[in-house]
Amino acid sequence: MLINFSEMEPKTIQAFKGGEREVQTCMFKDENGKIARFSLEPGASIGFHLHDTSSEMIYVISGSGKALFDASEEALLPGICHYCPKGHSHSVINSGNETLTFFAVVPEQ
Repeated sequence: MLINFSEMEPKTIQAFKGGEREVQTCMFKDENGKIARFSLEPGASIGFHLHDTSSEMIYVISGSGKALFDASEEALLPGICHYCPKGHSHSVINSGNETLTFFAVVPEQ
């Protein structure tokens, strides 16, 4: 099955999960989980949140930023995959000077 994000209408979400500014996303969702492409402008973030029912994998396509993961901080760069297992918390912050774009996969568990 192909998912063509370039054919989807992007959705703008203000203060996603309590984060700063807005997030642009194209998302595919079914009973098995979610697959999404996210874009965060410089200074934008996804708020710190708990994954109590699922895990999440984030693959950075372009830009730079950081993930706050439990009590640590991780650099996000193109080609990096950040993993937040079920039962852990994280946030994504665009701390760079260009748009941070990444894919996120959240399987139903």
